[in-house]
Amino acid sequence: MEKYTANTLRYENGMQYNRCGQSGILLPKVSLGFWHNFGSVDPYERSREITRYAFDHGITHFDLANNYGPPYGSAEETLGRLMEDDFRPYRDELFISTKAGYDMWLGPYGNWGSRKYLMASLDQSLRRMHLDYVDLFYSHRYDPETPIEETLQALVDIVRSGKALYVGISRWPLEATRKAFQYLRRRDVPCLIYQGKLNMLNREPLEEGILDLCRESGVGFISFSPLAQGLLTDRYLNGIPEDSRMSRGKFLRPDMLTDELQEQLRELNAKAQAQGETLAEMALRWILQHEGVTSVLVGASSTTQLQKNLRCVST
Repeated sequence: MEKYTANTLRYENGMQYNRCGQSGILLPKVSLGFWHNFGSVDPYERSREITRYAFDHGITHFDLANNYGPPYGSAEETLGRLMEDDFRPYRDELFISTKAGYDMWLGPYGNWGSRKYLMASLDQSLRRMHLDYVDLFYSHRYDPETPIEETLQALVDIVRSGKALYVGISRWPLEATRKAFQYLRRRDVPCLIYQGKLNMLNREPLEEGILDLCRESGVGFISFSPLAQGLLTDRYLNGIPEDSRMSRGKFLRPDMLTDELQEQLRELNAKAQAQGETLAEMALRWILQHEGVTSVLVGASSTTQLQKNLRCVST
């Protein structure tokens, strides 16, 4: 693939940016997630095409985690190659996040929320991504067995060490989230953003009060799985395609596509068509219209798919 030079009109291609809570950071309304499609099992040149297209269209935020792949760690390794091959000259234009909290390596120190795990994991992540620091480091999930102060103080110390500029939390329950916001703010390392699953089929952050708490606390909110891993597209309106994620049955299982869900999806699709848009466009717009939502994290297996998802921010 030829040497990459970013599109000089990348900030004039229609991308819109939202302020992340009460911070100085602006994030694109659509951010690129590396959960799927960027592991070592995936074609590297396709990863290059997708990330180049994303950056050329104003997507400055790449979201990773230590165990994204497969195998674990390989999505970060892919980003490391991308930095060396394409994005090193643009590092200061990128907002790169990673996380730790789920299982990563064997033994008692490769999971959950201990200080040892979080700090060791970030050091490993930086090596894999060929970075000196990340812009944002998350606690990927709440650990009910580790004192909350241990997890949060590790985040504070990570920022003070210069290995991350900001910290966030992902999928924490409401009361623990409230405590986290207070603890971090008192130590002058305020939580930048909360990552949670919000989409038209899963409204827990709305119903449980997480989004309200973020808004009241000056913390941003970013939605992962905004298209419910593809359910909120035209992919499953007429059953399960052979080459689909559901057919592989790891994160989406065929038994999830009940008759009731399929009928709900068809009704939503009809509503979207009546509005002159696709189901995916409508689903992404629905999230972004909520006050306090900063961005949606989309995955992409092709530039065509990413192009379609970017229509939700067209004016």
